[in-house]
Amino acid sequence: MGFPEKVLNLKALIVEDNAFFREMLKEKLQTVSSSMVIDEAAEGKEALEKVEALKPELVFMDIRLPGENGLQLTQKIKAKYPNTKIIFLTSYDSLEYRNAAIQSGASCYISKDSLHCIQLEKLVKSIVE
Repeated sequence: MGFPEKVLNLKALIVEDNAFFREMLKEKLQTVSSSMVIDEAAEGKEALEKVEALKPELVFMDIRLPGENGLQLTQKIKAKYPNTKIIFLTSYDSLEYRNAAIQSGASCYISKDSLHCIQLEKLVKSIVE
């Protein structure tokens, strides 16, 4: 299965305060495309700075972060970069969080527990296209 050029040359940002989870997700994303540019941020201020510098097409966002939460960050990112796709990854899989994530502008909401079952390649392709 071949990926379109925009998936192969994708710029992505992982916003997650758990360093182990960030690294695991980064490794999984690199299997999607070794040419994908992936940056990381552990909290809100750093995330906004990296969005400005990288201008990623795709952001993997945790809901609970030190400082600003992922919902607030998503609203700020979408206000300035409306075409940026944001995927929420969280341990808090509740209807309330899902609704809040979608209302903030997220493209997708995934439980971290189910991430190992999801084919990341298909997810990235479906969201970017």
